[in-house]
Amino acid sequence: MATRLALDADDAYTYARTAFEYVRDTIPHSADSGDLRVPWRASGVVATRNGIRYAKSIALTALLRARSIPAGLCYQRLTDDDGANPVVHDLVALRLPGHDRWARVDPRGNRPGIDAQFSTEQERLVCVVREEFNRIDYPVVYAVPPEVILQALRGARDCSELWRNLPTGL
Repeated sequence: MATRLALDADDAYTYARTAFEYVRDTIPHSADSGDLRVPWRASGVVATRNGIRYAKSIALTALLRARSIPAGLCYQRLTDDDGANPVVHDLVALRLPGHDRWARVDPRGNRPGIDAQFSTEQERLVCVVREEFNRIDYPVVYAVPPEVILQALRGARDCSELWRNLPTGL
C-alpha cells in the first residue's frame, strides 16, 4: 500500500498527507461502520479496511515508516465534559524532513462534528485536551503501542467487547 500511495507523492510531506487521508477517509472507524472485527496489526487494518482508532493509528504509523518518515504513537486521556468516562485516545506523531519538532495528527475519521485535518504547523485534532475536565495529553511518543493498548486489542473477540475494556489511562 505504501508504494501505491507514494506514486503521486513528490516529497515526504505530500506522501504523509496522502497516507493520513487514506487511513482517515478509506478505513472507517469501527464505531462509525458497525464492523465488529478487531484488527490491530497494520496489515490487518489495511486488508479489512476497518479499525478502531488505535488500529488506524498503528496502520498510519506503519505507512509513514515504510517511506522512512519517523513516526510513533502518542495518547490523550479524554473524558466527558463532567470529567467522567475516561478513555485513552491515540494520535500519530510524525517528523518530516526540515521540521524541528514532532507534529501530531489524528486519523480517527471525520463525521459530523469531527473535522481532523493533516497539518504539521497547527494541530487539527479530533479532541482538544481541557484540563478542567481532567483530560491529559501524554507527552511521550511511543515506538510501539503501550501494553495496555495491545492487551485490549488482542483480548477482544469483537468491538462490543473492546468498547467495554478500553483503557482509561496509561
